Amino acid sequence: MMEKREVELVVISDIHMGTYGCHAEELLRYLKTIKPKKIILNGDIIDIWQFNKRYWPQTHMQVIKYLIDMIGQGIPVHYITGNHDEMLRKFVGLELGSFKISNKLVLELDGKQAWIFHGDVFDVTMKHSKWLAKLGAIGYDILILINRLVNLILKSFGKEKISLSKKIKNGVKSAVKFINDFETTAAEIAISNSYDYVVCGHIHQPLIKKIKTDKGEVTYLNSGDWIENLTALEYDKGIWKIYNYYDDHKAMSSQITANDNVTLKSNQLFENLLTEFKLMKQ
Repeated sequence: MMEKREVELVVISDIHMGTYGCHAEELLRYLKTIKPKKIILNGDIIDIWQFNKRYWPQTHMQVIKYLIDMIGQGIPVHYITGNHDEMLRKFVGLELGSFKISNKLVLELDGKQAWIFHGDVFDVTMKHSKWLAKLGAIGYDILILINRLVNLILKSFGKEKISLSKKIKNGVKSAVKFINDFETTAAEIAISNSYDYVVCGHIHQPLIKKIKTDKGEVTYLNSGDWIENLTALEYDKGIWKIYNYYDDHKAMSSQITANDNVTLKSNQLFENLLTEFKLMKQ
């Protein structure tokens, strides 16, 4: 049996399960190599905007089952809602075992305060033109599919992979400005509330950096995504780091099977979750 790496806290966001761009198999490989004390799912985990019954691969369900299995083992799992899974906001406050749904979370880490939320609250498009945001999400998913085809062709010629969306973001001044404004806004609000860390997702840009203003300093962190970057945030022994799947040879070589079992306890928990959701809808 593979020895698992212990880590105090793992923050994962922007998995977008239910879309073609999701790297669920790689995420499952990662999860199988770690033994976290706490997991935070920081928004856009299941892409309800683009959910399609005809596209739900087995690996996507295996990720769900594996997380439920962790909950069944008593590992705290906080689900923070994002814009692509905003329908879950009607269930905010739900607690079942070690599972909880929230819009935001303040966590104490070794005497320091971490403010954790998805980040779509800063997105002007989300506030005023949600239809445009949804259209953009569809376009992004199509771009990811095209990118995969391009990379297959490049690989056949022995060339390195490229990221079309990154090139577009880096080349468009408005996109760069949005990302910079996002980071600055998050930092300024965190500083005004005396938080030591502000942890976000949403913009698919993994990053850890200190941001200073005339009112103070805060560490800004972004967990990235599991569409392009395949990254997460890990906190252990007082240190934050960006986890990158492509740098983890142990995870990349780990085995997964088509019939990874989930325990009976977790199956019962899953049924309880469904029952609870149905009751709250009534």
